[in-house]
Amino acid sequence: LLPSGNVLVAGGIGGSTGLLASAEVYHPTSGTWTTTRSLGTARYSHTATLLPNGKVLVAGGSNTNSNLASAELYDPASGTWTATGTLGTARQYHTASLLPNGKVLVAGGVGDSSYLTSAELYDPATRLWTATGSLGTARAVHTATLLPSGQVLVAAGYDNSYLGSAELYDPASGTWRTTGSLIIAREAQTATLLPNGKLLV
Repeated sequence: LLPSGNVLVAGGIGGSTGLLASAEVYHPTSGTWTTTRSLGTARYSHTATLLPNGKVLVAGGSNTNSNLASAELYDPASGTWTATGTLGTARQYHTASLLPNGKVLVAGGVGDSSYLTSAELYDPATRLWTATGSLGTARAVHTATLLPSGQVLVAAGYDNSYLGSAELYDPASGTWRTTGSLIIAREAQTATLLPNGKLLV
């Protein structure tokens, strides 16, 4: 969701066209779609995060042949993409969370040969990625939710088996700690922050 109220859709896999680099913008007021500039690199299973400056950070993913470490910034004002800092670890099926300090936390996912515990921070000011504390459990296809406390709750996912565990990331210390496990292990779930501060999975 862009600051204008329009919605950006970028990349993915098309049923007949295969891997996509194309991008489109949806206009709710008219109910119409318009094309915008294409990504520099076609990708799927990536993340897209709206930054405080109004630009969109697309990170990681896959191009069907390999996982990607590249990242791109979309500028709604010009409708263009520019390459930005490269992730330390190529990954797909990870999560990306905008932190209160304006940085973006990328956690877990699938690497070239294994599920990942690693996590990285993107700084929009420098356009660079730096490593931060690693997850206690490798996981992909999980959820990550920014809580009112400023911490990020990562829950469930997959690591050669379905996971029920959950962890909390503290931006102040850059560390993770385990928290209560889900009753039923799962992957590819939804996670919704409720008005009372609780999280519904």
